[in-house]
Amino acid sequence: MQILTPHVYWAQRHGEIYLRVELSDAKNLDINLQNNNILQFRALGHGAKGENEYEFSLEFLELVKPDINHKSTQRQVDIKIKKQEERWWDRLTLQEKKPRFLAPDFDRWLDESDAEMELQAREKIKKISVESRVRKDPYLGLKKGYLFMYNLVQFLGFSWIFVNMTVRLFILGQDSFYDTFHTAADMMYFCQMMALLEVINPLLGLVKTGFFPAMIQVAGRNSILFVIFGSLEQMQNKPIVFFVFYLWSTIEIFRYPFYMLACIGTEWKLLTWLRYNLWIPLYPLGVIAEAVAVIQSLPIFDETQLFSFPLPAGYTLSFSYILQLYLVLMFLGLFINFRHLYTQRKRRYRSRKRKVH
Repeated sequence: MQILTPHVYWAQRHGEIYLRVELSDAKNLDINLQNNNILQFRALGHGAKGENEYEFSLEFLELVKPDINHKSTQRQVDIKIKKQEERWWDRLTLQEKKPRFLAPDFDRWLDESDAEMELQAREKIKKISVESRVRKDPYLGLKKGYLFMYNLVQFLGFSWIFVNMTVRLFILGQDSFYDTFHTAADMMYFCQMMALLEVINPLLGLVKTGFFPAMIQVAGRNSILFVIFGSLEQMQNKPIVFFVFYLWSTIEIFRYPFYMLACIGTEWKLLTWLRYNLWIPLYPLGVIAEAVAVIQSLPIFDETQLFSFPLPAGYTLSFSYILQLYLVLMFLGLFINFRHLYTQRKRRYRSRKRKVH
């Protein structure tokens, strides 16, 4: 028998290739894929030249997955192949000149924009279907209300600190550095005690953020606030208190309203950008300011022997040695939290790119 080439019609979607081979009553089908991009077809059937053995080969523009789905009917052979990377191809074959036996399948044909709309509609239907199967949380409204109020209270507290310090800075200049603790400490105590809930919320499943990064930040800040500033009167009139409080409040006046609006499904683009970018310079600066505060407190703890531990044979372990170890752990915590925040940022912008494209 003479080996002939059948008519082949093709169409595509972002993730799939459709081939329709004009071959009726096909027998002895042999369809295989080589190198994940070369399709070889051979079958005995009735085509344009009557009953003969027909075959063809196509080298695709890009790689495809090895699983090939095909279905033979009395009129044709339908083949569906999945692309390895879901994206639109400019053409089907690697060679720019289209083979003579290949033509568009206008019954399935869509241009790129129409295919994108079809994909979005399919994903929307899938999302609705999944949401309809997921059991709704009867306490969802209560949880969102609690989180909204928590973020609102923290936002108001840190905003009061930020505005108070900013106004005093403009009025008093550098003199405001020396009494920051006495003017803002009570509100900072309140906000940082409230921040303990950020460690509890992940444990209760109220938020999806990690427990460990939240614990590092809350424990680190409270150590500086209550142990370094709160217990040492000699530290309370130092300028470093101003810089620590100012950096903390600057970060939080953008973080808390972002989460507050997320509870009600609202987003402000500028606030989102500030939330995911402002921490990059401010967070390391805040840790450096905290480290300076610890270093300044070391000689004071040595002199006062506050929180020192008595040892056998009349020796005493100064609390300053523990703080020196804490300095090392502080920068380890900086690395852990920085990586956590960077991962959040990358995930956020990746999801936004998907929505745009």
